[in-house]
Amino acid sequence: MPGQTLTTEAFVIEKRPPTDAFQTFGLFSAEHGNLLALQRISKRGASTLSAPDLFDEVHAMLESSNQGRTWFVKDIRIATRRAAIGRSYDALLSASALAAVIGRNQVHEESRENVALLLRTAFDAFATAARPDVVYLKSLYVFARDEGYPVKQEWMPSVPEQERVLAAGIINRPVAEQHPPAQVVARIRRSLEDYLASNTEIVIP
Repeated sequence: MPGQTLTTEAFVIEKRPPTDAFQTFGLFSAEHGNLLALQRISKRGASTLSAPDLFDEVHAMLESSNQGRTWFVKDIRIATRRAAIGRSYDALLSASALAAVIGRNQVHEESRENVALLLRTAFDAFATAARPDVVYLKSLYVFARDEGYPVKQEWMPSVPEQERVLAAGIINRPVAEQHPPAQVVARIRRSLEDYLASNTEIVIP
C-alpha cells in the first residue's frame, strides 16, 4: 500500500536528541495541527536535507506509512529562521516554554490558524523583544482565550487587586511599552498557569 503524503507549512516546536539514523522534530501546522516528523541522518552525521532548528518556519513534504501517527521527511525547506532567539537565554527559555505548551496540547481544528499566527507573532517577538517573560505571558493568555476558556471572566478577577491592573496592561498593551518588574510578571504567570492547570484541559509542561 503506498504511503500517505502531505505538503505543509509548519513551525518547528520540538527538536529531540538524534538517534543513529534519525533526527526527530515536533511540528505545528495550521492545516494539520501537531505532527511528529523524522528526518534521516547520513552516515557522516549530517542530515541529507536542510536541517531545521527550533522556532524555524518550514515548507515540508512528509510521508507516512502508519496513517499519520509518524511522518518521515521527504523534503524540507526553511522559510524563516529565528537564530536570534538562541542568543538570549531568557528568550530561549520562554520560547521553548510556549512551544512545549503547543506541543503538549491538541489544538482544536478551528483554532489552528489562530495558533499559527500566535506562534509567528510570539517567535518574532522573542527574537527581538527585551522582555521575553512578558511575551510568554501574553501568548499563554491568548492561547487559552482562543481555545475558548474564560480567562478574562474567571482568571483575571482572581489576580490580587494590587496586581490586576498591571496584569491587564501586560495582556493588552504592546510589549515595547511595558517595563513591569520581573518578579511581578513571574507571579502573574504562575497564577495563570495554576488556573489553567486546575480549571482547563490545557497541559502546562
